[in-house]
Amino acid sequence: MEIRPITFREAKEFNSLHHRHNPDIQGCRFCLSCWKDGKLIGVAICGRPVSRYLDNGSTCEINRCCTDGTYNACSMLYGACCRVAKAMGYKLVITYALLSEPGTSLKASNFIHDGIFGGIYWTGERKRGQNIPAEMKNRWHRDLAA
Repeated sequence: MEIRPITFREAKEFNSLHHRHNPDIQGCRFCLSCWKDGKLIGVAICGRPVSRYLDNGSTCEINRCCTDGTYNACSMLYGACCRVAKAMGYKLVITYALLSEPGTSLKASNFIHDGIFGGIYWTGERKRGQNIPAEMKNRWHRDLAA
């Protein structure tokens, strides 16, 4: 497998075709892709933290990590995102996963579980027509300062 840069448009297109529950995203700081045997098998889209309380300029959020299911592709993308974020001067990387997701790739990529955060919907009590699971989220972080 190989990590390569990818445009936001291409990453967003792959995400809309393959992500299980969050097909759309609005913006990013950088995107990475994972390739195997000349085939695109996954993307990661990184940007500002969704929570305005964490948007301090030194925290990067992996807003989407999406693969076609290829073994170890998620872990490889998470690790690559952290390396790029560190090179860009970020001190902390965060991401969220649904409570129903085990976080295996995050654990394999040395992320630390922070606990349950957010709400059932990111938009507060109003559901804005998004087809997303009504489920709490686990927050994970990786400290890049060490």
